[in-house]
Amino acid sequence: MGVCFEVCSLINETEQVEDLKLGRVVLCWKEEKEGEGQIQKEMLVPKQVAKSSRVFLSSLFLFNLKNNNPLISTTSPSLYCCLYYDYSTAVAVAAAAAARGGGTRDRVTSAKDIATSFKEWFKKGNNELLNRIFVTIQKHGEDKEALGLALSQLRLPLNESFVLDVLAYGKNRNEIYSCVKFFDWAGHNGGFFHTRVTFHAFFKILTESKGMSVMLDFLEVCKGTGDVYVHHNMRFQTVLVMGYAVAGKPDVALQMLGRMRFQGLDLDTFSYHVLLNSLIEGVFFEGFEAIFKQISLRGFEGVVTRVLKMKYLCKQKLLDEAEAYFRGLVNEGKVDKCRRGEMFGYAHALSVLVDGFCQNGLFVKAGELIEEISKLELVPMESAYGIWLKNLVHAGEIDAAFKFMKSKKSLEGYVPDIFWCNSLLFRLLKDNRLEDACDLLIEMKENQISANTVTMNAALCFFCKVGMVEVAHKLYKSKLEFGFSPNTMAYNYLINSLCGVGSSGEAYSLLKNSIKQGYFPGTRAFSVLADALCRQGKLDMVMELVLLALSKNFRLSDSTYERVISALCRAGRFEDGYVMHGEFNRRNRVATVATYRQLIHGFSKSNRGHVASRLLIEMQDKGHQPTRKMIRAVFRCLCDMENPEMHFFKLLEMQLYRHKFNTKVYNFFIDEAGRSKKPELAREVFEMMQRNGIEPNVGSHVFILKAFLRNGRISDALNFLKATHDSKMDEKLYRAMVVGLCEVKRTDLALDFLKAMQSKELVPSMECYEAVVRLLCSTKNYDMVVKIINDLKKCQRKLTSLIGNVLLLHSLKSNELYESWVRSREVQNDTSSDLSNLGLLISAFSGHLEVSLEYLEGLIEQCFPPDIYTCNMLLRMLCMRDLDRAQKYFNRLRDKGFEPNRWTFDIMAHGHFKHGRQVQGRLWVDEMSRKGFDPT
Repeated sequence: MGVCFEVCSLINETEQVEDLKLGRVVLCWKEEKEGEGQIQKEMLVPKQVAKSSRVFLSSLFLFNLKNNNPLISTTSPSLYCCLYYDYSTAVAVAAAAAARGGGTRDRVTSAKDIATSFKEWFKKGNNELLNRIFVTIQKHGEDKEALGLALSQLRLPLNESFVLDVLAYGKNRNEIYSCVKFFDWAGHNGGFFHTRVTFHAFFKILTESKGMSVMLDFLEVCKGTGDVYVHHNMRFQTVLVMGYAVAGKPDVALQMLGRMRFQGLDLDTFSYHVLLNSLIEGVFFEGFEAIFKQISLRGFEGVVTRVLKMKYLCKQKLLDEAEAYFRGLVNEGKVDKCRRGEMFGYAHALSVLVDGFCQNGLFVKAGELIEEISKLELVPMESAYGIWLKNLVHAGEIDAAFKFMKSKKSLEGYVPDIFWCNSLLFRLLKDNRLEDACDLLIEMKENQISANTVTMNAALCFFCKVGMVEVAHKLYKSKLEFGFSPNTMAYNYLINSLCGVGSSGEAYSLLKNSIKQGYFPGTRAFSVLADALCRQGKLDMVMELVLLALSKNFRLSDSTYERVISALCRAGRFEDGYVMHGEFNRRNRVATVATYRQLIHGFSKSNRGHVASRLLIEMQDKGHQPTRKMIRAVFRCLCDMENPEMHFFKLLEMQLYRHKFNTKVYNFFIDEAGRSKKPELAREVFEMMQRNGIEPNVGSHVFILKAFLRNGRISDALNFLKATHDSKMDEKLYRAMVVGLCEVKRTDLALDFLKAMQSKELVPSMECYEAVVRLLCSTKNYDMVVKIINDLKKCQRKLTSLIGNVLLLHSLKSNELYESWVRSREVQNDTSSDLSNLGLLISAFSGHLEVSLEYLEGLIEQCFPPDIYTCNMLLRMLCMRDLDRAQKYFNRLRDKGFEPNRWTFDIMAHGHFKHGRQVQGRLWVDEMSRKGFDPT
């Protein structure tokens, strides 16, 4: 980087020598910039007619850039994304800026006018006849006969020069497919045969456009058959040597040359030099030396040979030798010869040497050489200037490149080649130097530099980046008028921009057309559009785009598949989602767990259990572990189908095979059969387990008991329990019986088993006590509830949050629990502190005791661990008695970090409504909805 700044200093010193000339240029440039700043501030028109459109577009861009979109910072290169703003402001600014001044003409006043201005520029490089050729090819490209007839009717002047013009035109438009079609047609058209030059141009187009596979296939066919349409002065072996050389396979090209030599044949001057260049590019240095000698021996050496010699030395980093070789050419009078016809060859030699210096970081030396040769005025400098600009741009020295270009333009009238302008333009866009990009575009337009496809793509990206989406879209829609073929990046920017301003329908049409033409803008642009269409419910459009992209073998991102499948499932279109999933699988892609979950639950809900089961197995094959919820959904769906036993056991066998007959699999299926109301299936699995020689464990027995109890098969459960003669299982089996009997509301049997456990000195789990207390409270058997609580205290076991919350709830509902508690205390005369505190709680919640809120919270913490449900119960009690205290308690909970749930809001809303505070109640309902909760 420091070297580049030294070069800038060198250029400054050179400029100081030409003070008088440069002073006027710099002054004019400063006045122009000041004029632009004045327009930006006061919206005045420029003074010079010739610069009106330039200043207007610059000021329009700057005004919108700095005033309409505060997110854009033209001084920061960190922003590299599409930027959007309301274009109506731009139109207003344009209208204001169109005010007339003395002697000025009408200004561009709208997006349409800006687009028209650029279209006129783009059209200047358009050739009507050549354009008709490519339009014809695009129209009849798939029908060879129709294409041949249509092209013949154009009466084209087929010769080497014209074919080269067509190929160059197609290359600039990026119409590679059309170039191939035209080349094939021209070669088979009577009266014309391709030459070395046309073949070389064709091969270069294929190589530079990544059409290598087409080119190699063509060469293989030629090599095998010799069927190639060439001029009578040219052998097909020469075509093969050139083809493999241009394709970057110099080793194969040398083999082809060896075969030619064996047959007594040889290459011509042109072909030898094509081969020599490929040996340099492929770093075949020994081969270069050999072929170089062969060229000299045959008398083929010329200016091209010397240029390639320079390139060879630079490739080996022998820069001192390369410089000496070049200076030798100058000193020996070779330049005089180049003035008589070969000067452009030696200009290219200078370019090669400058590039060699720059590629090795010798920017100062390269700059000195350019200035030295420029002063000699011996060879054209345009090529060397272009190489110098290219390397400055690649090194990130954009300011130095701009300064050099302006200096040479003012001193020598130098106008860069379109290639170097495009390189600089894209670098400016990449670095978000949008003001400079705008200046460069307008300068190219004013200098009548013929824009090619690369320039048009850069302009489209520029308008998208600065928010002028309407201009960019108008240029795209007019692309056929000036032969514009958008590339992937341009499509990407335009699709993102259209989606950003809400024009997803336009973006859909654009993407569809691009895919049909063989362009895939990229996974990000496709994902942005797919997401926009999914949000708008345009699922048919999304599916059409996905299937079209897949038919063209474009690779979509995993997130795009997931998003589309998810949207289809949410819309109930599970079949379409399954089609998308199938396309995903056929390309050896692995869907995520989330995708499988949505599809499995979707098909389960729609009673398509066989599909859901297939997806479950596939999911496991792909290495995912399904959740219990997913498997349960499949089970229940299978059990609701015809012949559920067959589907159930088929899935069981597959799972057993996968998990090597693991006991956990059997237990899981026994449990799920019971939950799916199929106790007989649970029994069959249990018996299958025994038949297969696998000893059922405690879990197996517990699950089969639960399967019977959940389905009301109490006698089967009792019989099964009696048939089990393992004392080690008694405790867990009795616990399962107590909980299961409570679930089916058999209070009497549940209490009998609880007593039986105590008599057998088995310890009931807290789950047993919770189930029993909850069942007794639901049947209002509060005397038995109090007895159970007393038994817990005698065993010195703490109350759980669930038991405590149930007691508080029923204390709020009625006085019956309180009365049962009082009767129990009178009979037992128990003064236990724990029971006393619990009694105080029941009294307070029943309305028989008035205590402070803080004291009540303390009592709760002493009796059982409070949870969210406890806080809601306390809030409910306060709402019933003192709404203001409830509000204070709610605020205190929020201050402590408590996050209200649906029931919290519901309690507060109902409390206000019951106390006649309708307005406040509605406010609570609104707040509830904002939090995403549905009011009860």
